[in-house]
Amino acid sequence: MRVVDWGEFAGPLIVFGGVHSNRHALDALVALPEAKVCTGDIVAYCAQPAACVDLMRSENIPTIAGNCESQLAENALDCGCGFEDGTACDLMSARWYAHANAVLNAEQRGWMGTLPDWAVLTHAGRRWLLVHGAPSAQNRFIWSMTDLQGEIAVAEAQVGPVDGILAGHSGIPFVREYGRHIWVNTGAIGMPAHDGRPDTSYARLDGQQITIERLSYDHEGARAMMVAAGLVQGYHNTLRSGWWPSEDILPDTLRAQPRVA
Repeated sequence: MRVVDWGEFAGPLIVFGGVHSNRHALDALVALPEAKVCTGDIVAYCAQPAACVDLMRSENIPTIAGNCESQLAENALDCGCGFEDGTACDLMSARWYAHANAVLNAEQRGWMGTLPDWAVLTHAGRRWLLVHGAPSAQNRFIWSMTDLQGEIAVAEAQVGPVDGILAGHSGIPFVREYGRHIWVNTGAIGMPAHDGRPDTSYARLDGQQITIERLSYDHEGARAMMVAAGLVQGYHNTLRSGWWPSEDILPDTLRAQPRVA
């Protein structure tokens, strides 16, 4: 476990994650003027993993490792996403992970291996911990209705008292108060939040205000890149429709109505 302290950030702060190899979305986010930090998964479903890694590095955006970065740094055989074996999500991940594995070079993987697991930062008098999925596991899916008591205990046992957790991984954004703590899931900028809209999401901290913001970008351009790369297992259409190709990982209360086939 590698934990770093990024110190204090002044002014509005964008917290984002789930770039998912979507360079078009990352370009749109980078154009925003606020300071930025990232919760990981720079690489995943879309067509431009190397270009996204290179832009994150050239922009010097502080980031922790997502499960995809951890797995690629170790030359692992799968994404380590936490999908159940044999599910649609598991089967579809094999293709995009193979694409990323083929495109990324040793130097880019080496950089991924230097990324911290967690990061602490201070903003507007609050002390925050960044994790990818959850304090208990990098690839755990946390939803708006998840019991957070155990997760917060794990976090504070490691880094001391915090005011809140900034996380990603699950792809569906929310801001939730839990006792004296705040849990923020930023959603993903590289893939819609299974809500029927092609724009994506990130979190913005401005003083004591926390908001989930929408990111509009050239999703048709990103989709065309996926098609050209042969990444047509379903997520290419998600960029246009806003609906995931599978609801395997979702709790019943977050499934679409009507359900996606």
